[in-house]
Amino acid sequence: MKVLIAGGSGFLGRALTRSFLADGHKVFILSRSSSAPEGAQAVKWDAKTTQGWGHLVNEMDVIINLVGRTLASWPWTASTKRDFHDSRILPGLALAQAILQADHRPGVFIQASGINHYGLHGELADESTPPADDFLAQLTVKWEAATQSVEELGVRRVVVRSAVVLARDGGLLSMMALPIKLFAGGPLGSGKHAMPWIHINDWVGSVRYLVENENARGAYNLIAPTPTSNAEFNRTLANVIHRPYWFPTPAFLLQILLGEMSVLVVEGRFAQPKRLIESGYRFQFSAAREALSDLFK
Repeated sequence: MKVLIAGGSGFLGRALTRSFLADGHKVFILSRSSSAPEGAQAVKWDAKTTQGWGHLVNEMDVIINLVGRTLASWPWTASTKRDFHDSRILPGLALAQAILQADHRPGVFIQASGINHYGLHGELADESTPPADDFLAQLTVKWEAATQSVEELGVRRVVVRSAVVLARDGGLLSMMALPIKLFAGGPLGSGKHAMPWIHINDWVGSVRYLVENENARGAYNLIAPTPTSNAEFNRTLANVIHRPYWFPTPAFLLQILLGEMSVLVVEGRFAQPKRLIESGYRFQFSAAREALSDLFK
């Protein structure tokens, strides 16, 4: 099987690439820096047009779009928020255009998105919950819509709305653990809001599962099945790395320090991977303690 991963040089793309390569598949990485994990072939692109790479689509069985600037980019200026938008929409449109122009189209297209699709407040959400109207939710709506046209071309499209992916190398876990390692850990704000997470093994496993499951199409939440509050997560993390769990960091202080970006750490809606479980996927790490114990062992 031939797999094309846009944004494959990031930590999620590298993990996914290793998994495909280990099973003998060929992986091509679209990257603006012409870098790719060992064993994969790098293909340079501008993330805006089909020039120089569009012909490769004719050879691909799977296309995976992971492109999008990380939201952990402080501060959230008008320019930064515009880049959040453009870095998601323009690559998606280019990929859709390449598929439109191709003589042979891939069997499946995986589109990245975020669990923030459902907003920052409300009851337990699943894939049937409508999108919220805040900035982050509407960003996911536009991100997903950029490649929706491939469905009209007969391509099976799966949208993966991912929670925070926990991994030893890469991602946000090391930054999240730093205050606790420095004996300054505790809940952020009230601590009652959701801390959406998924172990890297389950993220890779679920994406692979959805690629290979011919009945899978539409949106799937990639999030651990056990709802976890911010306070519960940080308390468990402190216990796993043998550090004290202190007083909360006031929400107003985080709002002063981080500005609008503070919504990432002081707000959050609980969600569940309803469709993923119903489809038959079995999680390796369902609870925060077992996931964190594995990552810090």
